[in-house]
Amino acid sequence: MKPIEIEIGSREGLADAARRFLEVARPGAVYAFRGAMGAGKTTFIAELCRRLESADEASSPTFSIVNVYDTERWGRVYHLDCYRLESEEEGYDIGVEDYFASGCACFVEWPEKIEGLLPEETVDVELSVLPDGRRLLRMEAPR
Repeated sequence: MKPIEIEIGSREGLADAARRFLEVARPGAVYAFRGAMGAGKTTFIAELCRRLESADEASSPTFSIVNVYDTERWGRVYHLDCYRLESEEEGYDIGVEDYFASGCACFVEWPEKIEGLLPEETVDVELSVLPDGRRLLRMEAPR
């Protein structure tokens, strides 16, 4: 997979950005969404779930840590928000490795909290805010 960059110029541009992302994404992979608070990670993941035809409304799992969405296109998708985790050990205790080994896609926010638990083939996705307020999404090839 070649690295891709997608500019998101507006909230309306999210659907196109999610479509382009899914054209190169793989079901069953682990995606590490990186970026500052407010960069749009949760919003982008919610749009991905809409494009994957989830009947569930995707939202931040900040307090539950993991949300599960059943989608028409990719089957089950796990959305993990590791922001509140204090250590990799806490990630291990909640079973993140089981989610990663499930064969289901995993969208992970704040992956730096559990960096050592991420599978080697994790796909890095960086969301950044450009000076004019647009977002830039950069998706790396698997590690």
